[in-house]
Amino acid sequence: MAAINDHMNAIPTRFGRAAMQNIGKEIGRFAVTTMDRPWQVTKDLIGGAPAAVYMIVSMEQSYLDSLIEELPTCDSIVGIGGGQAVDAAKYIAWQKGIRLVTIPTILSTDAFVTEAAGVRRDHRVVYIGKVRPDPLVIDYEVIRTAPTALNIAGIGDLLSMHTACFDWELAEKQGRSEYPFSADIVRAACAILTKVSTTVGDIREVTDAGIRALVEGYMEMNVIAHSAGHWRFEEGSEHFLFYELEERLKRPFIHGHIVGLGIYLMSRLQENDYQNITQMMNDVNLAYFPSGMDIPRAVLQASLKNCHQFVKQRNLWFSILNVKEITDDWIEWATADLETKNAVFF
Repeated sequence: MAAINDHMNAIPTRFGRAAMQNIGKEIGRFAVTTMDRPWQVTKDLIGGAPAAVYMIVSMEQSYLDSLIEELPTCDSIVGIGGGQAVDAAKYIAWQKGIRLVTIPTILSTDAFVTEAAGVRRDHRVVYIGKVRPDPLVIDYEVIRTAPTALNIAGIGDLLSMHTACFDWELAEKQGRSEYPFSADIVRAACAILTKVSTTVGDIREVTDAGIRALVEGYMEMNVIAHSAGHWRFEEGSEHFLFYELEERLKRPFIHGHIVGLGIYLMSRLQENDYQNITQMMNDVNLAYFPSGMDIPRAVLQASLKNCHQFVKQRNLWFSILNVKEITDDWIEWATADLETKNAVFF
């Protein structure tokens, strides 16, 4: 077992190859939230027999509440897999007051370092609860069993600081900031982005260094949020487009991919150094293209044109979507290059 590294908001973290080996023998009676593929990869490594294994099929709060009703008496709940499995474990740990252990098997989202669980109510994302993993286990070999594209997707929630910080500063200038604007926080966010930009090749190849760079980026981001008491610097218009599309299509997306699409489009709406942030997404091979997410052109166009009304109706944080009109001409311009030789927009 890799050594425990107590840092970054007091989250005990275990990095290394075989980091999860036999952790089940340390955490008392435990249950697992997971999905089929991550469970097949890890069930013979975890050590000990879980009291229950729940294959997560939905993040609707009513479904998760039904799992809690079935849950046997446990000391710990272990989230193994991607964002949904981890968020389900976080929600159960928070509701039951039991120990949380998170073992991400892909890095497609930062859910494994955030305190709140992202659940759905009628297909709308709601963040509730407050719980931390003890420990967070980053097993390099386990993570590399996931498709490369899903691990690369983990960069999405880091790159979202590019557009979110712009929105926060815009809100401050308009007298509409929900939280006191902090130039220090923005500088800290930019420092994380700069550091990540130096490891793009490792992230693309999912090396040990690339995995660690993503996780530590998440953890540094979490420290900022914990100190500030909010995620305003990381969540902005790029996430709001994602929320609109998820409600419109009533289906989930790979988080980093859909956030990447939001960054691509909203950085252009903001006129915010969009060439460089797009180049970074391309260099790391982030799959942010609508065709790969089965988003038809007409659907994306309707979503973009509805975003202004959507953010007002949902009372979302003030952003570029509150002040700048999205026209048909702008959509034509902004989506013209949303294609590669492997992923064509139309």
